[in-house]
Amino acid sequence: MRPAKILVIDDEPHLVKLVRSNLEAQHFKVISAMDGPSGLAMAEKEGPDLIILDIMLPGMDGFDVLQKIREFSAVPVVMLTAKDQEIDVVRGLHLGADDYVRKPFSVHELLARVEAVLRRAAPSEDVMTRPPFVSGDFVMDFQQRKISVRGKEIKVGPTEYKLLTQLVRNAGRVMLHADLLRKVWGPEYGGETEYLRVYISYLRNKIEEDPANPKYILTEHGVGYMFKRPE
Repeated sequence: MRPAKILVIDDEPHLVKLVRSNLEAQHFKVISAMDGPSGLAMAEKEGPDLIILDIMLPGMDGFDVLQKIREFSAVPVVMLTAKDQEIDVVRGLHLGADDYVRKPFSVHELLARVEAVLRRAAPSEDVMTRPPFVSGDFVMDFQQRKISVRGKEIKVGPTEYKLLTQLVRNAGRVMLHADLLRKVWGPEYGGETEYLRVYISYLRNKIEEDPANPKYILTEHGVGYMFKRPE
């Protein structure tokens, strides 16, 4: 099995060197770019398995780079942001980021996040053997990893797929915020409820006929979310 290829886009040479040495010690293949335009070009050319993307970049900031990447790829992206910039986290998640690490960070924290994101991107054999799930005009075919609503196939990213799978597998039962975070994002998570809000919004916009009045993905305020039980 080939090592996962990770693209690091950051203009701080010492940080890139630190990240590279620690990722390579864990047997990842690391490539890097020092500015937004070259990072974007490398993402398209190299087809990495994961991208670590700084927000503050010369030439094109990380938000613009992410937005361009999402036009051609669902590759997982971990963004680097200043420690107290909560607004950056929300903006990045809305643009399609999979996770965040706040600067300054420990190498251990970054490695844990990278491994968690790669786990989420990998298909689950257990899920792939399940029969299709049907509820009204919603169909989720696990073996083909296809989702259709009202007869039209919809595309979702790996984290959206994992979240939807958890909700569908537990249809009719409220899934607690913390449980969803740990099952979808990994055991390192539990309090990042803004991640859930953003990704539930993604799914509703793709699945629901009227996202403001959902009939499939329901909210139990202050508790969690539930997928409607098949009739």
